[in-house]
Amino acid sequence: MEFNLNEGLKHIEKKTVTMNDTASVFGSGAAEVFATPMMIGLMEAASMNAVKNYLPEGYSTVGISVNIKHTGATAVGKMVWAEAELIEIDRKRLVFKVEAFDEDKKIGEGTHERFIIDEQKFMDNLK
Repeated sequence: MEFNLNEGLKHIEKKTVTMNDTASVFGSGAAEVFATPMMIGLMEAASMNAVKNYLPEGYSTVGISVNIKHTGATAVGKMVWAEAELIEIDRKRLVFKVEAFDEDKKIGEGTHERFIIDEQKFMDNLK
């Protein structure tokens, strides 16, 4: 199946950091700062949403790889956002450049890969 995707598609996801987003609550650290897994989730959401409207009904994407550096801490109450740009298309494998920021600085960067799936077939294979 052909997909109507082009390199350069972009999307931004934003959120305000709450206590539920912190490393201490998530269990990935002791500090009350934006957790790395939460930042990665925001990057994945930005990547997924960059292409979702270009896929046929019944198709979506799943994350298959992350290569991320978390380079800056963010306090509770700060706005954070992730920017994703589709930089490579290899049949159903999609590669995104991802970056994350808070109100003061860049807090993370890397690449994220997703794979296009037929949702029904994907779920049927889990049975």
